[in-house]
Amino acid sequence: MTENVLVVDDEFRIRRIVEMALSDRGFRVSTAPSAEAAEEVLARDAVDIVVTDLQLPGRSGLDLLSHVRRTQPDVPVILITAFGTVESAVEAIKAGAYDYVLKPFSVEELEALVVRALDARPGAREMQPPAAAEDGVVARSSAMKKILAMVAQVADAPTTVLITGETGVGKEVVARALHRSSGRRDQPFVAVNCAAIPGELLEAELFGVSKGAYTGAVKDRPGKLEIAHEGTLFLDEIGDMPAALQPKLLRVLQGGTVERLGSNATRRVDVRVVAATHRDLASLVRDGRFREDLFYRINVFPIDIPPLRERPEDVEALAVAALARLTERMGTRATLGPEAIGRLQAYSWPGNVRELMNVVERAVILAGGTGVIDDLELPRQIFLHRDAEAPDDGALGVRPLSDAVAAAERAAIVAALERTGDNKAQAARLLGISVRTLFYKIEKLDLR
Repeated sequence: MTENVLVVDDEFRIRRIVEMALSDRGFRVSTAPSAEAAEEVLARDAVDIVVTDLQLPGRSGLDLLSHVRRTQPDVPVILITAFGTVESAVEAIKAGAYDYVLKPFSVEELEALVVRALDARPGAREMQPPAAAEDGVVARSSAMKKILAMVAQVADAPTTVLITGETGVGKEVVARALHRSSGRRDQPFVAVNCAAIPGELLEAELFGVSKGAYTGAVKDRPGKLEIAHEGTLFLDEIGDMPAALQPKLLRVLQGGTVERLGSNATRRVDVRVVAATHRDLASLVRDGRFREDLFYRINVFPIDIPPLRERPEDVEALAVAALARLTERMGTRATLGPEAIGRLQAYSWPGNVRELMNVVERAVILAGGTGVIDDLELPRQIFLHRDAEAPDDGALGVRPLSDAVAAAERAAIVAALERTGDNKAQAARLLGISVRTLFYKIEKLDLR
């Protein structure tokens, strides 16, 4: 079944951007310009998750949250907020909101939050595809099985864990598995990307703000360290944490207390910290860009995730698991053909698991959601990788099959667009494909 996301914002531009982004990723999307209109949608349609701006004309996003909690308590709510109203968003989390996203935000960030919220619903774990491990980590290779064993060993210890590995290898997935395996599993898992938040905002995000600390701080606001009390705080890309914040984090790790911005009062926190980075922290220490004492404090139990190219046994299992999630979300049926699996396993995956997930999603869309996905639905860089290792048959006058198919597709699409006066909907009907597939093929063939 395809999940329905209700997007509520009084700005048409934001509603449209979010609607297009989530629709392209397989969600059904409803929109509303106000809390009142959103309640009409909720009464009329089956909604799986609500994404709402905090500031709305008339009744606010907090009012809408209250209505959802009262009438449909299993529907998660994500708030969109500006930095000046973050304290209200934190209050909303205490009142039952799943989380908030700070303006300006990327659609990728919002999509990831939506997926996490949907996965956290009661019963969501039972819907997990069989190709994935129970804790969400796919482990067919011996390297990943060793990592899962390490996770089990350290799960219930109070030890700080440092997860390292290239971008896209799944560091947050392992961090969440660690949290779910620990005695803190029923408490919050709070993730903060140290590279995505400017330094002056990151301190407030982590430590909280006291009323009057700066213009616009009209009341006290707890930080992520307090919100994660008795749970797990995941500090992603800790190597990008500003130097001025590093000693403050070290004091928290050593003493278990935090001080909000603008306050001298200390508050005790019981937080399990899991840090992650794609950088070489030891080199940063030698260059004076990362504190040596903080490095040794977080590097108590290191877990290094190898890149996907070093564990090809995981590629097929990861692809099958991703395909199962996507087809479930899109309400379609598709399988991976042997040629496609061979191409995927032969590719070096510079973008690691994240790149693989994107490739599978694109292939599902191009395949129209049914039947067997073959290698023709895969992006060109995967063919180039294999072709670079193959002998050059150009002297024999042999043209790669992928090039011949692309040329035929290009000619058919150009003819359909010319015949319909560039009407995409009519052209898609002539070609026997969906409009979404047509747009992807236009982009793939560079026909824009």
